[in-house]
Amino acid sequence: MTLDTIWIIIGFLGQGIFFMRWVVQWIASERHAESRVPTAFWYMSMIGGLITLAYAIYRQDPVFIAGQSIGSIVYLRNLMLIHRPNQGASGTASPATKS
Repeated sequence: MTLDTIWIIIGFLGQGIFFMRWVVQWIASERHAESRVPTAFWYMSMIGGLITLAYAIYRQDPVFIAGQSIGSIVYLRNLMLIHRPNQGASGTASPATKS
């Protein structure tokens, strides 16, 4: 197996995790009969995005690198908001942010 083949597998793994986040979100929404964005969605976004970013860096694709880098900042910020100490204090979380 060549190095390029290994990186292609890594790239597909990242894209697979990134895609599966939509399945997780869809299932959560169907279960609650309203739009939901579970915490797992943001973790899968971050993990899939970082793996895909590593692949983009290996391929030296500046467009792909920029897109995945910016996306990772958004995913990290959402996770920070979800896990901040006073997150549940107000009790006013919207259905789209409940897990």
